[in-house]
Amino acid sequence: MPQTPPFAAMFDSSGYNRNLYQSKEDNCGGLYYHDNNLLSGSLEALIQHLVPNVDYYPDRTYIFTFLLSSRLFMHPYELMAKVCHLCIEQQRLSEPGLDKNRIRKIAPKILQLLTEWTETFPYDFRDERMMRNLKELAQRIASGDEMYRKNVQQLLQNLIRKLATVSQYEEVLAKISATSTDRLTVLKTKPQSIQRDVITVCNDPYTLAQQLTHIELERLNYIGPEEFVQAFVQKDPLDNDKSCYGDQKKTRNLEAYVEWFNRLSYLVATEICMPVKKKHRARVIEYFIDVARECFNIGNFNSLMAIISGMNMSPVSRLKKTWAKVKTAKFDILEHQMDPSSNFYNYRTALRGAAQRSLTAHSNREKIVIPFFSLLIKDLYFLNEGCANRLPNGHVNFEKFWELAKQVSEFMTWKQVECPFERDRKILQYLLTVPVFSDDALYLASYESESPENHIEKDRWKTLRSTLLGRV
Repeated sequence: MPQTPPFAAMFDSSGYNRNLYQSKEDNCGGLYYHDNNLLSGSLEALIQHLVPNVDYYPDRTYIFTFLLSSRLFMHPYELMAKVCHLCIEQQRLSEPGLDKNRIRKIAPKILQLLTEWTETFPYDFRDERMMRNLKELAQRIASGDEMYRKNVQQLLQNLIRKLATVSQYEEVLAKISATSTDRLTVLKTKPQSIQRDVITVCNDPYTLAQQLTHIELERLNYIGPEEFVQAFVQKDPLDNDKSCYGDQKKTRNLEAYVEWFNRLSYLVATEICMPVKKKHRARVIEYFIDVARECFNIGNFNSLMAIISGMNMSPVSRLKKTWAKVKTAKFDILEHQMDPSSNFYNYRTALRGAAQRSLTAHSNREKIVIPFFSLLIKDLYFLNEGCANRLPNGHVNFEKFWELAKQVSEFMTWKQVECPFERDRKILQYLLTVPVFSDDALYLASYESESPENHIEKDRWKTLRSTLLGRV
């Protein structure tokens, strides 16, 4: 079975390989090169460029870039149908009495293309039309030779296993969100004395940072590269009857990951606002500062930023008497690292350092790079918004898509790292399922801990007490 090399290998040291001459001259027309780099082309010519023949196999960076970006112009199942049609027509695979020699020459290449597609963009095949086309083309190849039949079977089994795994993961996520309740509801029904808090569940900040990294890597792993593109798919101006291809289902893992960031921020704020005593609140703040610092050392920038966001929420930041008891020097350093000024310059420098460490890593621990995810999405959004998908002559602006693919493929390398830390089910369960306060409940807890300072706060406190607690 042909194996695809790891993602890091797709990009050479100078960035990425855009030289697409692989014993195939630009003879299909409609492709425009400059210094051996493909810059633009008609959609038809780019599709043709994806299809292997006896003497040609497309460059791997081209396959990834085109499969990633083509969905801005057509549904994956339409692309798959065209690829199948071109393979069958050009290699005359539909003819009776198929020449076995010809099958032996072309079959490994078609199989390799299908392998790369199913391994890198497996979620495309949740569409039955995709599966039908895949099976039809695979069947034609398999009918020629017993060896290819086994390869085709293995390809389909791997794909079905992958799709079953993601379905299970999505069921677990749905269960978690279905059972989530507001912390205030729990506090009303159970006495404070039997409420658990994060420090009781895990008193070691280093262990908590490691368990957060488990959650981050698991959730990252399920995000398909195409979700980044589908998050901002617009209607193609050259295609009048097609509606936007950005339906919810296509970005659900990406959205679940953003929701996790928000949950962690609210969990941090909840844990800080809940204790009645000032010294306990200060202790929780210092605990989370240590967790955040360890996240930084690990390379887990997403949890780090979620923790800082939670600490900067108004109900937490207004607790002046509590903060007065906190040694904030370590927190100031972390805030400086994640300072948004100059387009997050400090964070981007730290991220580059972690990415560099990852490239030369000797252990899985050194390989961990978990980017601040919202900023990654924002970068991709601005890259997409800043350049047109098509040039004035109607050609696809492929130079833009090289850049998009470069950024997404770096993410693909990071998401494949296995978490080196031991799992602690009890801590993971707590982080994922413990109820957190809503905005209103956070403000109420904050005012109950440290009294309102002005009339606006006092009025809000009264309103919250009557609506949330039924007290005047």
